[in-house]
Amino acid sequence: MEIPPLSERPVSQEEEEAFLRSIQPRRGLFGRRFIGPRRWCPGWGPRVRGGGGRGGGGGASQSGEGDAVDSGSQGGGVAWLRADPVDWGIRIAVVLLIVAGCYAVYINGVAEGWWRAWGEKPTAIPTRSAMSGRAPTPTPTPSASGEAAMSGGYQVGPDGVLVRPAEHAASTYPLPELPQAATENSERGAEAAAEHYLALLVYAWNTGDTTPLANMSDPNSEFASSYLRDIDNAYQSGWAYGNESRVVHVLRLEPVPAGEGNVQPNTIGVKLQIVSSDGVTCRGQKITVKEEEYTSTLSLFMTWKDGRWIETQGRVISEHEQ
Repeated sequence: MEIPPLSERPVSQEEEEAFLRSIQPRRGLFGRRFIGPRRWCPGWGPRVRGGGGRGGGGGASQSGEGDAVDSGSQGGGVAWLRADPVDWGIRIAVVLLIVAGCYAVYINGVAEGWWRAWGEKPTAIPTRSAMSGRAPTPTPTPSASGEAAMSGGYQVGPDGVLVRPAEHAASTYPLPELPQAATENSERGAEAAAEHYLALLVYAWNTGDTTPLANMSDPNSEFASSYLRDIDNAYQSGWAYGNESRVVHVLRLEPVPAGEGNVQPNTIGVKLQIVSSDGVTCRGQKITVKEEEYTSTLSLFMTWKDGRWIETQGRVISEHEQ
């Protein structure tokens, strides 16, 4: 039986070549693409040098096919280099992504302290806390005297006395100003002068400055001398702050006759009820805190002398002694 041809039209040489090109496999990203499983055929295998085998013809056939394999691998390398622009663009993009990833890892490592920056010289050995990302524990700073902090946060000074806190320094206590009423030669002036004298006594305890108190006291006053001596002794090996006293009531205000009990002329007796608090006192390395308030009675003889009021006698009686 004779099979008729599909077409009576003759096929030209150009059409046959175009058809063969259309059925050839396309080159991919890395040269030839794998189209399908290669069918094994006898004699396909690696190239064998020499004439191994029983007959020389077998060796010759294997050698010839091995040459064909080598030429095919060389052709694949050339085909990889002859990729189209799209494939080259994809390859360049992949390389750039790899470079960018490596750079990102490098920057993150420098920021986390895993390694030093390029060209940076180490200044200190990294600690374990720095490698773990935790904040380093601050090293305690020794005091100027080399002693550890005492209880309550006080430090021992070079003289062996606890250092006075800066927030309670003597400079934080201003010198009381003499009120205008205390310049008058009257009972009201004597009362104002007595209240100012109490303010100078509190100022002396908090600062150690006894000069203003001594200037407003008679040199022969035993009351003033005892306070001046106690304050000076306290500041030789310590300090004090937080001492307070305020006038609650004026209990008595009257002239005192001269001549009785060494009372000088032009003297007015002032009796005040006051509320006081001793605050914080330091003696060497011992701190005493007495913040509770107590009531006392302060009696002062204020004498007008040389155009101003001065203290000539005094006495303090606490509420427990009354």
